[in-house]
Amino acid sequence: MNPFALLAPLFLLFELWQLFLSERYMGIKQIRVNADPRELPMSGWIAGSWAGGLLVYFLWMVVLLFHPMGRAQGLVLLAVTAVGYAVRGACGLKWVLVVLTFEGSIRVGMLLSLLLVTGRHLMK
Repeated sequence: MNPFALLAPLFLLFELWQLFLSERYMGIKQIRVNADPRELPMSGWIAGSWAGGLLVYFLWMVVLLFHPMGRAQGLVLLAVTAVGYAVRGACGLKWVLVVLTFEGSIRVGMLLSLLLVTGRHLMK
């Protein structure tokens, strides 16, 4: 069994937190007033937690590739993140939330898949 797969619930919570923050900083209200999310106030601890969480999340995705159980999910998580990053860089601000939501939903699905596979393996 992949011991790093046991961290999937933590990253599932992080992913949901990211979706919440994305809506808050780039949601419909911000689009209506044409606000730039980079200019909105964000406390230092949130920014630091988010940046640190993203770094740890990325490293965790890479580590998943080194074990057969979780390799497929890790590969999809990395691919979706890379494609999402490229698309977000190319689209306008109004489409960033759509891309982030779509990206997040796929990552949540992969994390749930990893949880299911890990749970089945633990039940044996």
